[in-house]
This record gives sequence, structure tokens and C-alpha cells, in this order.
Amino acid sequence: MADYHQVAGGSQLKGPMTQVTLDSRNTEFWNELCGSQLARSLGITDHTPESLRRFDDAYLALYPYLTPYVTREDLAAKQVLEIGLGYGTLGQYLAARGCRYHGLDVAPAPVAIMRHRLTLVGQDPGDRIRQGSALSIPYADASFDYVYSIGCLHHTGDLPKAVQEVHRVLRPGGRAIVMLYHRHSLRRFVQLPVRYLRNCIAGRRRYAGFGETVRAYYDANTEGEAPPHTDFVSRGQVRRSLFKDFSRVRIDTRNCDAYVFLRGRIVIPRERLLGTLGRVLGTDLYIVATK
Repeated sequence: MADYHQVAGGSQLKGPMTQVTLDSRNTEFWNELCGSQLARSLGITDHTPESLRRFDDAYLALYPYLTPYVTREDLAAKQVLEIGLGYGTLGQYLAARGCRYHGLDVAPAPVAIMRHRLTLVGQDPGDRIRQGSALSIPYADASFDYVYSIGCLHHTGDLPKAVQEVHRVLRPGGRAIVMLYHRHSLRRFVQLPVRYLRNCIAGRRRYAGFGETVRAYYDANTEGEAPPHTDFVSRGQVRRSLFKDFSRVRIDTRNCDAYVFLRGRIVIPRERLLGTLGRVLGTDLYIVATK
């Protein structure tokens, strides 16, 4: 496992895992579509329009606060880039808003499904959906009016560089909508340490240490493996360092877990907490930054 040190509110690699190695591991890990476990839970095994619509309905019901970050913006005829394509739900939603949509992902499978989704909304993907790195976005300076990246940049291994690249490809006055994991969430400070300690005492520890356990809890693949790298950031780091070159920055805290007591009994459903606890100690930071 690589060693890391904090730089400008994110992490950069040092030690045995180089950035090239991490890029390769990320390509392999994220080639399994983010959302595959949700698809399996719904019994979805294909990418027909009906199956994708069922997936999207379930996905957007889980994250009801996501679509307003699209609908509040005037995207018609705008140049929009999404970084980190996953199952393609957000990408298709953006493309259907009348923008000139572009997509970028480190792995080929998300690129393929996003190309497929564009054809479903009557668009020719051409070369607008590309495989590539968020650390070297394959577009010229000032190419886009909007950049969306939900839950992607904190996996790159060089979060400050990824944010700099987003800033570079935005036009003056352009806007970035970025989701990063919240360092000061209830999950990370309380729920996961308690769970980890309980599993250690019971001899049920699966992962190499607490860090890998945390990464797996946030983003495990269908084999239960943790992603190669994940950063967690505070609101202060977002404002003072990561997004310091933007003229305006708004940060919303979103998402949370259900409140669960022993034996898996849910006391307070997650849906009831999204607008209260999730707005203060939630797991995600949604950053709306204007260049």
C-alpha cells in the first residue's frame, strides 16, 4: 500500500506506488461501473433503455439532492464536461438538457456505456466521450462553460492537480460542480471507527487496516475490494487551498447514513436525515465554484 502526505488540502503519492501505477490500478478498478451493486440489487443485467431507466430512477431516488445542481443551471447550448462517468445516469441527464455534452473517464467501460446512452437520447457521441485522466484533461484551456465531477477527483491520487485541471479547462465565469468526500462527517468520525473496533474485537477484520476499511465502506466493488486511493477533505481545505483560484465558492454538505442501533435495527431512516443531519455532518461536500 502506498504512503501519502498531505499537500494543499489533498494527497500526493510518495513511496512505492507511483502515479503511473495508481492510474493503472484506477483504470482496472473503475472499469467495473460505479453503481454495479445497485444494478444487481435491482436485478438489472443489461443496458436496454428500460433497464437504464429503472436504474436511473432508483439512483436519483437515493440522491434526490443531485438533480437541482443541474436544473438550477442554464445548460442549453453550453459546453459541458463530466469527469467520472460511472453508470451514466448524470451524463444522460445532462445531455438531455440541451447542452453540448462531453465525458471523460479513466476506464473504458464507463466510456462505452456513456456513448451508448448518448445514442439513446438521439445524439452522435463522435469523439465527445473519451478515456483519459482527470490529471491531464485532454482539452484546451477555457473549453467549457461547466464541469461536473461527482465522486471522482478524490480518487486520482493528486486532488490539487485535478482541481487545477478543472479550473484550466473552464472559461472565465464558468462553473464547476464537484462532489468530494467530507473529512468531518459523522460516518468517518464516529460510525466507521466504532464499526472497525467492533469487528476487530470480534475477529471479523477483512481489510489490512482502518484506512482500507474506510475506502471499502465508501466505494467497494462487487468483490468487496477497496479502491486504490481516496482523499477526504474539509470545508476549510476546499476554500483555502483546493479551490482558492476560483472567484466564488459555495459548499453544501449532503448525504448521510440511516441511524442504526445494534443488530441492524434502523431507528431513523436515511430519508428523514438528508435534510437535517446530512446538511451538517453528511458524507459528501458539493462544491459549486465559479472561475
